[in-house]
Amino acid sequence: MSTSKRTSSKPPIPKGFWTIWTTVALDLIGFGIVVPILAVYAERFGASGLTIGLLFASFSAAQFLCAPLLGRLSDRIGRKPVIVISLLGTAVGSFITGAAGVLWVLFAGRIIDGASGASLSVAQAAVGDLAPPQERPRLMGLLGAAFGVGFVIGPAIGGLATLGGPHVPFYVAGVLALANALVAIVRLPETRSAATDATPSQPMRRGRHAATPALRQLATIGFITTVAFTAFEATFSLLGRHRFGFGERGSAFVFLGIGLLLVVIQGALYGRLAKRFGVNALYVGGVVLLVAGLAATSVSTVWPLLIAAVVLLSVGQGVASPSISSLVSEVAPPERRGEAMGFQQSAYAVGRIVGPPTAGWMFDHVGVWSPYAVAAGLCAVAVVLLLVWGLHRHRVSTPSKSHG
Repeated sequence: MSTSKRTSSKPPIPKGFWTIWTTVALDLIGFGIVVPILAVYAERFGASGLTIGLLFASFSAAQFLCAPLLGRLSDRIGRKPVIVISLLGTAVGSFITGAAGVLWVLFAGRIIDGASGASLSVAQAAVGDLAPPQERPRLMGLLGAAFGVGFVIGPAIGGLATLGGPHVPFYVAGVLALANALVAIVRLPETRSAATDATPSQPMRRGRHAATPALRQLATIGFITTVAFTAFEATFSLLGRHRFGFGERGSAFVFLGIGLLLVVIQGALYGRLAKRFGVNALYVGGVVLLVAGLAATSVSTVWPLLIAAVVLLSVGQGVASPSISSLVSEVAPPERRGEAMGFQQSAYAVGRIVGPPTAGWMFDHVGVWSPYAVAAGLCAVAVVLLLVWGLHRHRVSTPSKSHG
């Protein structure tokens, strides 16, 4: 009897999930190889600070435009072919970046890479297809841990690859994406049918959009929190240098610590927390922790307070990220889940376009404290919106059930 209880309390991981997880982790390792060194690489082509900012923004702008289109395409032709196409596009973008001899070619490589950046949102849609509603939070948490793994391993590989020359890390990232695509062709499962087997097929009417009011509200919250967190990411190394005197190595260790915390929280703890408190309440709690962590960062002048701020931010982000993915998967119609995830990814992309340059300008012209104080205020607004819109309350039913 105890064995049956134990089995029912923790169902087995759906077949195919770990293949999706590995695909995402490898994709993010490639991303982690490129991002930390891209600014220094661009300086070799005479790029100014503004140009470097535009280079990063070009990736997000391309992602903003293409993520919903690729997500919708995955609803039509399946998740697997779109993920493979995205990985191949990432490989091409990485090779172009590595081979760049002039600045415009560097921009072309980043735009192609950004336009191919739907693999993550489509992978989330695939997990939503596989998982029954009660298991989505645990699996979204495990998938979120792949982000942490990518950002822990990627920079380390990138740092070693630079020993071979400034172009080598981009070639390594390209080879990794190409190998990932080839493995995905052989091993990645097609999950689209899992979402539609129990759902009557409905025609994709022209002009009809997957963005229901609840999805638009979640996209708004996602945009706000992304602006806030990317403000921290973009300027933290500057704060560390101004207030604590550490250089690139010190910042790298902090982000390494954040990545490890994300792996632990999302991989080991999130599923249990979601079952105990519910995804909706957990999401609100995660955003509240972001408020606290950003506010503490703005006033941190001693190490203990800075460490506490980083822990609060890591826990908040580690809880909030899989929570919003679970909520989007829950409220999206199963036959349009890919489009809904792509729509959410676009909101994040806009946040990544707005957040870093705004935070950098505030750091330079308002004060060291200002990006984090404003980001904390934005997250506080997000908490209020969550409560006003009732997103802290559990939804009565999921789309997959409502069609039954």
